[in-house]
Amino acid sequence: MFGDIMNFNIITLGCKVNQYESQAMSELLKRNGFMQSDSKDNADITIINTCTVTAVTDAKNRKILHKVRRNNPNGIVILTGCMPQAFPDRVSDFEGCDIVLGNKHRADLIFAIDEFLTTRQQIINIEAHDNKNAEFESTTLTNFEGHTRAFVKIEDGCNRFCSYCIIPYSRGRVRSKKLDDLRAEIKNLAENGYKEIVLVGINLSAYGQGEDFDLADAVDVVCEFDEIERVRLGSFEPEMMYESLIKRFAQQKKFCPQFHLSLQSGCNATLKRMRRQYDTDEYMRIVNDLRSNFDNASITTDVMVGFAGETDEEFEESLGFVKKVGFSKTHVFPYSQRKGTAADKMENQVDSSVKDSRSKIMIDITNQSRRDFLNSQIGRTEPVLVERLRDGGYFEGYTKNYTPVHIFTDKDITGIIVDVNLTKSYEDYCIGELV
Repeated sequence: MFGDIMNFNIITLGCKVNQYESQAMSELLKRNGFMQSDSKDNADITIINTCTVTAVTDAKNRKILHKVRRNNPNGIVILTGCMPQAFPDRVSDFEGCDIVLGNKHRADLIFAIDEFLTTRQQIINIEAHDNKNAEFESTTLTNFEGHTRAFVKIEDGCNRFCSYCIIPYSRGRVRSKKLDDLRAEIKNLAENGYKEIVLVGINLSAYGQGEDFDLADAVDVVCEFDEIERVRLGSFEPEMMYESLIKRFAQQKKFCPQFHLSLQSGCNATLKRMRRQYDTDEYMRIVNDLRSNFDNASITTDVMVGFAGETDEEFEESLGFVKKVGFSKTHVFPYSQRKGTAADKMENQVDSSVKDSRSKIMIDITNQSRRDFLNSQIGRTEPVLVERLRDGGYFEGYTKNYTPVHIFTDKDITGIIVDVNLTKSYEDYCIGELV
């Protein structure tokens, strides 16, 4: 199909699902004779895999696109991912792009490149999701370059339509990878030496919705392989997270007790305006179930401040709940208005200066909670999957509950699991000594 060998780069923005999909595109290109570029800035083909979770993210997408075009005036620039899918009519975003592919058309990547090389005419291929007959995208990885753990996408789409979120429009409705397809993919990754698998999705806890399997079944499939020593979950919602499901997770010795359980707000009135499908009592029940079923569980979260209509009293309520839970780590961010969502048109939008002030207060509280958690790890002996040797002369890895650990040793321990005594904690990591 192609003459001279062409090289490529892929720039990935956003979540672990996007990282998985970028890896899938990389494997597709290599199978068809393309090569990874030796330069991060210059390539015959540059793919920008976008995120569109906030308006700020969209601005970042556009900035990167303009930079890529400047650095590669004669190269092929491809835009894909959630931004073009969510806003197919915003043609100004496509200036400087040679090929634009929606989330349904990543599999057409090779054909689109061939067509562009033939016609030299801009190609825009964005199709709305078929939400009545949605099928899971048939991608299978054999490798996850640059990582000691492999992300595996098992769920796509979301049915929830939170009032601030554009994702259901960019990702469509819930659909799930079949267990046999998952088993085949894990077999490939196990044969290529991966010891840890991270199951990811857009709304991961909805995995298996409308099917005869659930998230625990997916965990069981991964644990079938002797070569895989760990399985963990990516970010998930407090949806369908029943105690019976949690108990099934706990039965698997390979399961890692790290849970990124999205909160968004600790105030029930705010949660209701957000159209979140739980309240703080239900959320706390899930937290308690996780902690009672797993020793030394790590529970992390996302918290939004300054959502439309959030009063001082509501913020204080959210702050108090976050303190009560005692998260091991929290991503705090201010609400950003998003065109195309219900919240964009809500009254009583919060001033940016108030958002900034509330962010600082929430961050201070959650940073202290982070320090408390890391300090609680001191004195423990934990298995650590070592990821890399850092410039500071130490190896960096993670425990089963995803505590970052720095290890000073003359041995090359990259890519293996070692037992480590945790001896000291700092702002965002622990020091460990090899057992």
